[in-house]
Amino acid sequence: MSQQPEDDWWNRLYDESADECADESAPDPGPDPGPDPGPDSAPDDTLDARFGSAVLATAPPSGEEGQPPGPAAPDTAPRLRGIPRAEPLRVRAPWEPPLPPPRPRPPVRVVEPPAGPPVRTVEPPSVTPPVRAVPPTPVSRAAAEPPPVTPTPVSPAPRAPHPGHIGDGPPTYAAEPTALPAAGAGELGQLVADTALDGARYGSGTLRAVSMRGDSARYRGQPRRDSLLTARFGSGTGALVLVAVAGGVRAAEGAQRAAADACHWVGAAVAQSHARLAEDIRADRRGELRSGLQRLAERGFGRLRAAAEPGAQPGEHPAGLRCLLLPADPECRLRIVFGLGPGGLFRLRDGRWQDLEPRRPEPPHSEPGPPEPPPLPLPADPFRFRACVARPGDTLLLCSAGLAEPLREEPALAAELAGRWADPDGPPGLAAFLADTQLRVKGYADDRTAAAVWEG
Repeated sequence: MSQQPEDDWWNRLYDESADECADESAPDPGPDPGPDPGPDSAPDDTLDARFGSAVLATAPPSGEEGQPPGPAAPDTAPRLRGIPRAEPLRVRAPWEPPLPPPRPRPPVRVVEPPAGPPVRTVEPPSVTPPVRAVPPTPVSRAAAEPPPVTPTPVSPAPRAPHPGHIGDGPPTYAAEPTALPAAGAGELGQLVADTALDGARYGSGTLRAVSMRGDSARYRGQPRRDSLLTARFGSGTGALVLVAVAGGVRAAEGAQRAAADACHWVGAAVAQSHARLAEDIRADRRGELRSGLQRLAERGFGRLRAAAEPGAQPGEHPAGLRCLLLPADPECRLRIVFGLGPGGLFRLRDGRWQDLEPRRPEPPHSEPGPPEPPPLPLPADPFRFRACVARPGDTLLLCSAGLAEPLREEPALAAELAGRWADPDGPPGLAAFLADTQLRVKGYADDRTAAAVWEG
């Protein structure tokens, strides 16, 4: 790098010093020859000549940095006479020896004052500047309160529909119970609930069973006359399920006790021979089953009739009974139904009801003309026995007279139950089955007991 600027300021300084010295000399304006250079001195051997030769010797050759050295910039800074110029930072020449490192400064010695008595410092009392009261910013109630938390909607459990009715108008009595039956100290064991509900699934069938008081008994505070028994005897595929439905006749004395006794009598007899009965059902021995079950039913009803009504006629039954024997073996689809007295047995197949009960012959219609001999007395109620081969999709219904009569005589009720129970999604639950059997019809207010099997 060229040192021309540095040399230039040195030359100017030197010239200015020489001019100042000339102004402060003697008033004689004549030239000063100066000291005699001596014999060995050349005319050009002056201080200026030597300084110029040194500058030329140390200056880099021209064109070394790619650009020719330009003329020195003129010094335009103002000067004040008598005030020396501030010396800029001096750059040492390459031939000058390096400066010695700076001498380390001696450490500062801290002298602690001698210990003396403690000086008590009295602080001036602090004066808290008065705080200007700032009125609170009014906040709306909606902004101060946290936002309300919206609860996650939870769908309530589906409730059973309120029992409706079939027909032109509503029934005479209310649909819900009104009065409880009267009880005494010695009759507590004979009390029965207003409604009994049960269900199970064995083999290929799903069972639903219910027994409830009629509208008339609920209003008058009378006990339920119908009775229901569901029981399983044995275990595994050899088990046998018994469903007994008994309907007490309203006009019969002791109908409530007779219905319950009929169910218990049949249940005890089936429990003693359930293994033989299950084997006969799987082997399809219908003849043996018919004879054995008929003797069982007639013997039981004979005892019940003698205990309830002494001197009753043979064709009079204190209760109507329908029993179902359902094997637990899924490979066996034979269903045995037997009974005596009033009641009903129906089968729902392909959306249509089939009445499987043998009907008593109707009395002959009298026409005007010559008198005819009096008709023969109607035969007593025969023993009911039916062996049904179940098919997938069938629904077998056995019921007491309280449901059998409106089902036979009111087509609207039969159509409504057929539409509800022919659901392809499967059999109804217990609550839905209870609601279906409570479907009322005006003029029918007796107890209802029913058991249905949906075949899968």
